[in-house]
Amino acid sequence: MDGVDHAAIVARGIVKRFEETVALDGLDLEVPRGSVLGLLGPNGSGKTTLVRVLTTLTRPDEGSAAVEGHDVVHQAAAVRRRIGLAGQFSAVDDHLTGYENLEMAGRLYHLDRQTAARRAHELLERFQLTDAASRPAKGYSGGMRRRLDLAASLVAQPSVLFLDEPTTGLDPRSRLDLWGVIRDLVRDGTTLLLTTQYLEEADQLADSIVVIDHGRVIAKGTAPELKSRVGGDVLTGTVASNADLERAREALAPLGVGEAQEDPVTNELRLPVGSMGSRALLEAVRLLDNEGIEVLDLAINRPSLDDVFLALTGHAASNAPATPQKGRRAKRRERAAAGSEAR
Repeated sequence: MDGVDHAAIVARGIVKRFEETVALDGLDLEVPRGSVLGLLGPNGSGKTTLVRVLTTLTRPDEGSAAVEGHDVVHQAAAVRRRIGLAGQFSAVDDHLTGYENLEMAGRLYHLDRQTAARRAHELLERFQLTDAASRPAKGYSGGMRRRLDLAASLVAQPSVLFLDEPTTGLDPRSRLDLWGVIRDLVRDGTTLLLTTQYLEEADQLADSIVVIDHGRVIAKGTAPELKSRVGGDVLTGTVASNADLERAREALAPLGVGEAQEDPVTNELRLPVGSMGSRALLEAVRLLDNEGIEVLDLAINRPSLDDVFLALTGHAASNAPATPQKGRRAKRRERAAAGSEAR
């Protein structure tokens, strides 16, 4: 692929169909070496399918892709020697200890026994799992299991790492801990493609962001660049009664430069108001007071990536339908298959 020597990951015109479903529809992608690309999209948008294509687990029907200059179809073994993959669900073996899981991963990548043992000890220390190294993984917390899974993906010291929704299901503390680990990897020069539905995660970790929906790229840029597409400030307010939510939306409609987003669970309303600034806040107070609507909170905020996603796709990421995912046994089979080619 000409002109992309600076890129660790390149995809051009990738198409993947599953019977009547088009999972990827002519998708283009480029990730510079040593950077983090955040891939945003709801369940079913094609994120995981793209990761499977780029990691040689699925062959594209059309188009081409390369990782570190190696074609993912015709040079699959060379690609697998250079990548690591941590999926949405842990591939950890519950019956093995933390150390045994990492040593086994090293052996799957054809490291000699001494090297596999050394890497296992290094990664246990790096991921703060040394104290639990001799315990069966079935006793690990969710955050510990996710760190162990990420450690296993790094046993062969890959230059490119794919993380497919790595913090799914983690509590906020464990998510922050894993973010710290990811930042350390990037500082060490690892190229990272991160898929996520947590928009804050992409905002915190990614150098650039690509938004996909229905297998197509619909936007790309840095977080500030994408936020600027929403068109200015966002008015956020919480009303005291769920019955007043619709009335509040109608009352504030004249201030909006786009559609309002309502949350019937929290009674919160978000409305893009352009460049009105504090004037929108004052006017909102007047309009709501005229309608006799009790307000618990009212503020002007800069747009978030949530606002960007809503503006681009017409729905919030959290409202997207879920799709079935592979279990841990299938993930372990995939890791073993990758290891068998990593020679």
